[in-house]
Amino acid sequence: MSDYVIPKDLVQEATQIARTKSELPVRDMLIRGILAGAFLGYATALVFTVLSQGLPPIVGAIVFPVGFVILVLLGLELVTGNFALLPAGLMAGTLSFPKLARNLFWVYLGNLIGSLLFALLFFLAITNWRTGNGGAIADLIKQAALKKTTGYSALGLSGWGTVFIKAILCNWMVTVGAMMALVSRSALGKIAAMWLPIMTFFALGFEHSVVNMFLIPSGMILGAPISVSQFLLWNLLPVTLGNFVAGALFTGVALYITYPSAQPYAAIATPISTTAQSEPQAAFAPAASLNPM
Repeated sequence: MSDYVIPKDLVQEATQIARTKSELPVRDMLIRGILAGAFLGYATALVFTVLSQGLPPIVGAIVFPVGFVILVLLGLELVTGNFALLPAGLMAGTLSFPKLARNLFWVYLGNLIGSLLFALLFFLAITNWRTGNGGAIADLIKQAALKKTTGYSALGLSGWGTVFIKAILCNWMVTVGAMMALVSRSALGKIAAMWLPIMTFFALGFEHSVVNMFLIPSGMILGAPISVSQFLLWNLLPVTLGNFVAGALFTGVALYITYPSAQPYAAIATPISTTAQSEPQAAFAPAASLNPM
C-alpha cells in the first residue's frame, strides 16, 4: 500500500497543522523554537567542518539537511517553515491573522535565542575555552560572515536587493521541503522528500535567516569585523523579509489557491484539546503523522 499523500490532501493537512501551531502556548513555541535554532546551528557547523577538511562544497550541501530532519522528527518550530504553513491556514480560515503574527513572533525569537546559544557554545568548543583561535573552521566561518554582510554593503542598494532575492530563492525551496515533508506517511519517506529541496537551496548558496542567526554571530564572536547594525541591516532584515515573501506567496498561498480545501473549515473544525496541544508539532509536519517504521 502506497504511503503517498496527494497534493490536495497534503495542503488540507497543512492548513490543519497551521491551526494547531497557532494554538501552541508561548512556552512551547519558545522551547521548540530555541531547539530548532540550535539544531540548525549544528547542521551549519557540520558543513563548515566538512569544508575545513578540503571536501567540495556539494558535500556540505548533501549533509546540511540533517538539521531539518531533526526538526521534523522531533516536532520543533522553525519560523521559515511557518512562513508557508500559517499563511496557507489563514487563507483556509483555520487561524486568524493575530494568531499567525503571535506564532511567527515567538518562534522567530526562539530560533534567534537557540542560534545564539549554540554559537556561543560552539565558539567555546573550537577555541578550547578561548585559549585558541578556532583553526580552519573559524577562518571559514569568519569569511562567510563577512561575505554575507560587508560583501553586500559594499554593493549599496544592489547588495540589499541581491540578498533579498537570494532569500526569496532560498525559502522557496525550504518551504517546498516543508510541504513535501507531508507527502509521505512514513518517516523515511518524509526524510527523502524533504532532503532534496533543502540540499538544493544550500548548494546554490542562498540566504536563510535562521542559518544566518548562527553563522554571522559566530563570525563576530570569532573576531570578524562586523557590527550589529551591519548584521541586521545588510543580512537579517532583508533575508527575513525575502524568506517571508517566498514562504507566504510562492508556496503557502500558491499551493492553497491551486489545491483549495475540499470542504469549508467550519465543517471540519474540531476543538484542540490540552493533550493535543502538548504533543510535538513538527516544524514542517505533525509528528503524529509519522507512522511507526
